[in-house]
Amino acid sequence: MKTNKFIHVIALVTVGFSLVACSVSASTANFADAFISKDSDGNERTTTYGQSDIFYAIVDLANAPSDTAVRAEWFAVDVEGVDPNTPLNQFTITSGSARITFNAANAEGLLWPPGTFRVDLYLNDELKTSLEFQVQ
Repeated sequence: MKTNKFIHVIALVTVGFSLVACSVSASTANFADAFISKDSDGNERTTTYGQSDIFYAIVDLANAPSDTAVRAEWFAVDVEGVDPNTPLNQFTITSGSARITFNAANAEGLLWPPGTFRVDLYLNDELKTSLEFQVQ
């Protein structure tokens, strides 16, 4: 009986050490806020842009270690003459807790076509939020 008890104790200790050695890293990184704006500082939140505007997506990243990846993927959702949900561009920034600003701009002299657009925002490759907006 003593041998059985000793084996169970050794097994539990071994499992415990294994769990510590293979510790799972669970980041508490999150988006404290995510929105679109007419300016890079985030002072003019919006859901509507003009055809010559630069689109800004702003993320307030909180509780994030310095190797946290935030990605913005821009799409033309419902725009005349363009296939639905056409990808426009994507950008990834690696950062710790901070305000992160992404932007999408047309080439000089070109205008955005009127319609519905979207930016998908990812935290470490996990979609966290999608923000739709209009170009008029």
